[in-house]
This record gives sequence, C-alpha cells and structure tokens, in this order.
Amino acid sequence: MPTKPSDDQIRFEADSLQYARDTELVTATGNVVLRREEQTVRVDAIVWNRKTGVIEASGNIRFVDESGNVLYTDKVELTDALKAGAIEDMLVVLRGGGRLAARQGKRDDKGNLLLDNAVYSGCDIEDGDGCPKSPSWEITAVKVTFDVAKKRVYYKGATLRLFGLPLLSLPGLSHRSGGRASSGLLIPDFRLSASNGAEVAGTYYWRLDENRDLSITTSVFTAALPMVSGRFRQLTSSGAYQLAGYVTQSGRINAVTIGDTGVARNQIRGYFEANGRFQLSENWSLTGYGRYASDRTFLRRYDISRENRLRSTINLERIDADSYFSLAGWAAQTLRAGDQQGLVPIALPALDYRRRLDMPGIGGKLELEINSLAISRSSGQDTQRAFARAQWDRRFITGLGQEITLTGLLRSDVYHSSRNDLTSNAVYRGTTGWQGRGIATAAIDVKWPLIGSLLGGTQVLTPRFQIVATPRVRNLAIPNEDSRAIELETSNLFSLNRFPGYDRIEDGARFTYGLDWQVTRPGWRVFTTIGQSYRLTNQQSLLPDGTGLATRRSDIVGRTQIRFRDIVQLTHRFRLDKDSFALRRNELDATVGNHRTYVEVGYLRLNRNIATAFEELRDREELRLAGRVAFAKYWSLFGSGVLNLTPRNADPTNASSGFNLLRHRLGVAYTDDCLDLGFTWRRDYVTTGDAQKGNSFQLTLSLRNLGGR
Repeated sequence: MPTKPSDDQIRFEADSLQYARDTELVTATGNVVLRREEQTVRVDAIVWNRKTGVIEASGNIRFVDESGNVLYTDKVELTDALKAGAIEDMLVVLRGGGRLAARQGKRDDKGNLLLDNAVYSGCDIEDGDGCPKSPSWEITAVKVTFDVAKKRVYYKGATLRLFGLPLLSLPGLSHRSGGRASSGLLIPDFRLSASNGAEVAGTYYWRLDENRDLSITTSVFTAALPMVSGRFRQLTSSGAYQLAGYVTQSGRINAVTIGDTGVARNQIRGYFEANGRFQLSENWSLTGYGRYASDRTFLRRYDISRENRLRSTINLERIDADSYFSLAGWAAQTLRAGDQQGLVPIALPALDYRRRLDMPGIGGKLELEINSLAISRSSGQDTQRAFARAQWDRRFITGLGQEITLTGLLRSDVYHSSRNDLTSNAVYRGTTGWQGRGIATAAIDVKWPLIGSLLGGTQVLTPRFQIVATPRVRNLAIPNEDSRAIELETSNLFSLNRFPGYDRIEDGARFTYGLDWQVTRPGWRVFTTIGQSYRLTNQQSLLPDGTGLATRRSDIVGRTQIRFRDIVQLTHRFRLDKDSFALRRNELDATVGNHRTYVEVGYLRLNRNIATAFEELRDREELRLAGRVAFAKYWSLFGSGVLNLTPRNADPTNASSGFNLLRHRLGVAYTDDCLDLGFTWRRDYVTTGDAQKGNSFQLTLSLRNLGGR
C-alpha cells in the first residue's frame, strides 16, 4: 500500500520526465506542476539537482505562495523547499489586489520578497477587451520588502506618480497586502473656502482590531484655527455603533436671521454624533442616534452638513408576525436662523403597541393599538396624550372582480396640556388641563380593476370609490402637536383621516372617487392616478383654506409616473383648484440618462393662498438641476444647482426676490478601476452668521488597494 507523502515533500507532475542517474539531475518538461504544502509552481520546464537541492525553473513561471500571492517570471532558482532565490523581471499579483513589478530581486528563506527599483499599482494592466493599458497611478521605490508573515509591503524612497508624473513623496510608506484596511496616514484632502481659506486635512487611521477602528483628522486652515475630528467604529456580536466628534476654536456669530453678519466672538465650537443598532434577540432590537452642534452655523461653515435640524432618538422595538412594540424618545436641535430652541419639543416617552388578530365568524383582521406620548418644551407648551384604538378590516373579492374593503374603527383619547398660552397659533393650543374624546369611523372602499391589451402591452383601468363616516369629534379642545402640515395629495386621498398624526380627526361623512390607469409594455411603464372627494355635511371645516380640503368639494389631485427602461424616469404631482383649475401644487421630478451621463430636474411650486398664521404651509417655488456628462471613457463633468423662485408676495417671510440662486456645484472627475480623482467648485449665495457666502474649491483623490503608511 503506498504511503501518503508528508507535507514537506515536493509532489510534481509533468508531461515528460528524465532522470540522469550519474549526475542525479531530474528534468521535467511540459505543463510541470510542483506542490509543497500550500505552495504551487507551474512552469514549462525544470531541472532539479538532487545533490544540491537547487531547482532551476524556466518558461512561463506562475508561483503561488502560502497566502495566495502569485509571482510571474520567466526564470528563477528554487530550493527543494520551494523558496526562491534570485529573480529577474518579475510581477507579483497580491491576493488582496494590487501588483508589484521589479527588474530584479530575491526571495529569502522565510519567503519574503526583497525587490530593487520596484513599482506598485492597484490598477489593472489590461482593459475590458484584454488590451494592455498603463496604470493611472503607481508608486515607484528604490527598495520594496514584502513581508509574507505580516502580509505587509514596506517601501524605501517611494514616490506617488499620477498618469506617469511624480506627484508626492511618500517617506516610510507601508500597507497591507491582503487588501484590508491597515493603520497609517491617509491621502490628505485639499479645500479652499470663503469662510476658512485654504484647508489641508490629514487623517491617521488606526486598525485597532478586526472589529473596530479609529480615525483622527487634523484640518489646518489659513483663515481659521486648526480643527481636530475623530471617528470610532465597532462591530459587536449583536450589532454595530460609531462615535464622531469635531472641535475647534473660531469666531462665532449668533445668527438671528439669514444674512446676519454680526460681530464674531472667539470660542470653542464643535459637533458630536453617535449612532448604532443592536439586535438583542430574534424579535428585540435597540436603535439610536444622537447629534448635537455647539451653534447654528458650525456645520455649514466647515461644510460638514447643510441640515437645518439635528434629530436624536432612541428606540426599543419588538417585532413579530402579529405584533409591534416601540418605546422611543425624540429630541431635536434647530439650526434655523431665528427659531427658538425652547419651542422645539422633546418627545419622551413615546410608546406604541399594536397587535393583529384574526376574527373568526365575521372574517377579516382586528388591529388593537395602545399609544402614549409626552411632549415637553423648556419655553413652550407641554402636552401628554394616550389613546386606545381598535380597527377591523375585511377585504374580499366579488364574483365580478371588485375588491371591497370594509373598515370599522373605535378610538378613545385622553389629553393633558399646560402653558397653552405659549403657543402663538390659537388653533394649535387646545384647552388647558385634562381633555378626552371618543372617535368612531366606518368606511367602505371599492376597487374594480379592468384589464385589457393596449399598444402591444397590458393596461389596467381601476375605478375606485370610498365612503367614510365619522361623527362629530372634539378637535379644537385637543392640542395639535402632530397634525399641522396637512395638504391633500394622492398619498392621503383615500386615507380614513387626511390629517397627519393623531391629534386632529377629519369628521363628518364624505365620499372619495378616483381612477388609476397603468400601461405596461416591453421597456415601458406608465402609471397615473387622479381623484377628488366630496363632503356630505355643511358644517364648517377645521381644515384651512389652501389645503385643498376646506370646502365640501375638494381640489383635484393626481400623480403620473413614466419609466422607460433605465433611461427615463419621470414623476409629476399636481393639485388643481376645484373652481378655477389653477395649479395649487405643481411638482416634477425627472431623470434622463444612464449612470454615467444623465440630467436630473426637480421643480416644485406650491400656490396654496394660505394665511401666514400656518407657518408649516408656506407658499414656495424652487428649481433643482443636476447632471453629469461622461467623455473620454474615464472623465466626466458634473454640476448641480438650487434656485429659489418664490416671489415676495407669495411668502412675505421669505427674503427671496423671485429668482435667487442659493448654491451651485460644478466639477470634473476621473474614475477608472483604481483611481477616483475630482475637482469641485461650489458657490453659496447666502451668508448666515460666520458661514459666509462665496466660492469653495475641493480636490479629492482616492487610490484603491492602497492602505496607510
């Protein structure tokens, strides 16, 4: 019985084998393969001297080491342990990506490669058609050492070259060979802005462990003091979280209104954020994120974010097939000029529990809900509420194909509020103290899909009719915290309650009618919907003028979506005045092109004619443009802009004159398989505090398969 070869023996195969007994030379030719442990050598021919243990390999050599790195050359000397000696004209393809090439070098007894006058690049050396191409970036070095045990490449006298031109000296450069992140300095960012002058931001990245890392960035400015920022990330057995922060000292202006340029006061400023999610068990999870800025213009001045509100929340959830539980808390920090932070609510706790049950005998589903919320303000009204809801829904299909849904809803509310006089809008205040109410709703919803052929495709025409009845509800005695920004649109046309949230209920009886039409054919999809509602009662509506729901007959709302393959995507939403057919809402979002060359257009005009007391429902007109044009295979031009078209008579609270460019961005980018290079020019047209209007320029450079040093 043959014995199994030990791991330290060389096993080989070849088309032809010769053995000279007197000289103890073994010659193998034709598809020669040598294997030892995890190493493999494929070659055209070898001569093995059994006396000295030297193996001379020649012709199309492909040597794979224990880590999966591949060495290509035409001639090399190996030991009988498959350790290479001197090598000439070699190419090393690292397992994690990237290539090393050198005129000469050697492989020592530990398997390390010692290369002279070497070149490294993370780029492919062939294009998609198999033709050779020059790498867009490469690192040249006097000496390179590849430590196979540490899986790290060390350079001496390294220089980064971009498109063949020397760009940056990199003394002491090293990186991992496995393609994974490693500790070291990252390529710096360069920026020029009106607020801070020229900026150079350098980052040091620490790979603390396989599941956590830390990066520290120092930003140096010519017109401001330096800023330090950091980000820590960790992956645990149950989830992941990250922490980030920024700190500096600079002149701060307490912005009261947009355009404010008061006197700057030098002080410590910064920003902190944290987020994470943990799956505690199959059903339980904990999610949270928190954000806080030292002042209202810090994020905008240092180009970290352009948001005008920072939200923070924590949410404990349990989800299974038939129930949902949430215990959450919410807080927000306003960054809008002129807003009072003391009037921004804190919601804690926010409790919601729902359970869905089958209904034997009568069929359908019964959903039970318990909800509680406490809202507090440091300088405003405080409100607490709790309610219990039971809603039954039964859906069935008739013999003629109509889809009918029956709904019955019962709800009981209790509210408590205090300091109501601090709410400026009397419609939102409610009555101080304890208040209660009961709600009952019944509804029937009928859809009748009619299917046929059209233009070589399929069309579905679906008339829809709904009746909803709710007895008169106490509304004005109840504080309104979550039902303020109401407007009729297709998304809420057939809702049981068109108010968002829970604090306001649309009572009375009404019927709603509409039509859906969909056409599908190869490459094309068109969907459009239109509808209107009619209230059967004459009682005065709680809904203000301009919402589309103030009178018995509502405005007409519609939405159209057109898609042609992945080239054209268009969505149009509208609301027509029921009497004059004037456009009260006109919104268009369109994208034409592919992922490399495209144009995006977004237009919004809200012509509600609503009283200025309803601050959540201001009139507005805005145009958004963005696009990218690809050329010369790897290059592209891109740009975007936002224009405020709101005239002064449409919104007296808006400083726009009817045509104000808020900001724009233009740039050029180069992207291939291993390099991302971009130059961006952005201009802001509005000054807020110390976030000055003006030009900003940014240069970005990303090299793939290159870690830190």
